[in-house]
Amino acid sequence: MAEMQKKPVKIVETVLRDAHQSLLATRMSTDQMLPIIEKMDKVGYHAVECWGGATFDASLRFLKEDPWERLRKLRDGFKNTKLQMLFRGQNILGYNHYSDDVVEYFVQKSLANGIDIIRIFDCLNDLRNLKTAVDATNKEGGHVQVALSYTLGDAYTLDYWKNIARELEEMGCHSICIKDMAGLLTPYKADELVKALKEGTKLPIDLHTHYTSGVASMTYLKAVEAGCEIIDCAMSPLALGTSQPATEVMAETFRGTIYDPGFDQNLLAEIADYFTPIREQALKSGLLDPKVMGVNIKTLQYQVPGGMLSNLVSQLKEANASDKYRQVLEEIPRVRKDFGEPPLVTPSSQIVVTQAVLNVLAGERYKMVTKESKKIMMGEFGQTVKPFNKEVQKKIIGDATPITCRPADLIPPQLPKFEAECAQWKQQDEDVLSYALFPAVAKEFFELREAKQTKVDQKQADKENKVYPV
Repeated sequence: MAEMQKKPVKIVETVLRDAHQSLLATRMSTDQMLPIIEKMDKVGYHAVECWGGATFDASLRFLKEDPWERLRKLRDGFKNTKLQMLFRGQNILGYNHYSDDVVEYFVQKSLANGIDIIRIFDCLNDLRNLKTAVDATNKEGGHVQVALSYTLGDAYTLDYWKNIARELEEMGCHSICIKDMAGLLTPYKADELVKALKEGTKLPIDLHTHYTSGVASMTYLKAVEAGCEIIDCAMSPLALGTSQPATEVMAETFRGTIYDPGFDQNLLAEIADYFTPIREQALKSGLLDPKVMGVNIKTLQYQVPGGMLSNLVSQLKEANASDKYRQVLEEIPRVRKDFGEPPLVTPSSQIVVTQAVLNVLAGERYKMVTKESKKIMMGEFGQTVKPFNKEVQKKIIGDATPITCRPADLIPPQLPKFEAECAQWKQQDEDVLSYALFPAVAKEFFELREAKQTKVDQKQADKENKVYPV
């Protein structure tokens, strides 16, 4: 009997982005990353996800670091490994839609500074919100991976996924990611989904999930057997819980099979040893809450990503309404249905959950509404898979006429305005993009950077002017 053809599974390492975003509130600093890069570069990863998502905001806001500088340092260190980022479509890395010129410039600068693969997603799976970023990545010669936000609901049939995969191939994507941000995909459903996507497209399939509901490793196993080529994993000290399955465990699972990625477990052990003290320190300081390390099967019941559940607990605590937790959990699926059944991922997850909290606290549905709920109902985030509940829409936006075009069609070019506003602080082209996404936070960072530079210059001048006694 002929030996079966080898199909080694490719592994994307998330420890430098999604793993610490999920477990450590995105607080891993560049200095914590750099010493281990040389070893990580020898593993043979398909890619290392190290940028985008919340890392940009957290670098500027909390770590007082330049995210572009981080990217350049990582690029210098990873000589043999592709670098990957997460990009929120027309939202880039922020929470609102930006004009096409800003999206194009951000893509251009991301690739110029060292990114190879851009994973682009939209919280509503509205392909119109992906097109500018997809075209820009292709134009600059990057690898386009579109991530489909996975969710459950009447509208999300296997045909829905199959057709959307076909459209993405036509749009010019190079690979497709199933982005299961809430850990909703169970093993046998993954088998069905991968096979359906394979009927719709010849593109490679990458599966990204979170361990929140406890099934993720089994889901990966079934998905790979069904033809999924790439899986996202995290080094064990920052794996499991609301993070991804462990890299070493998945590599060992496939050892000796046709899917064996051929990783060296001794090398992986050395890398794990490096991240272990970072985990220990985070547990000690309270940055890593043991609660997020457990299994939360309620995720499957309420479809709320694990991170959102912990936010919900603190939101209710602040409002002295912890006793309303179950009521809010039951209200979330109802609000989601009213809002056209969107996948629950940033920013739609925050909008739906916050609105559910307001509905319960006010004792009347939609008596109080957030400006984001109004934006969704006005079509400002794009088109949902199902229509909105008309009565609820009327209650929220009154007689206003919702938009039906691609939201960014209504945004005039913004880059010249950002260039002008940022001119006084600009030290590199990329500063304009940091400012465009987070004006107040970037301004604060620029001022701090300037103060540090002045201090260093002053020290240097003092040194040079020092008069030594004869």
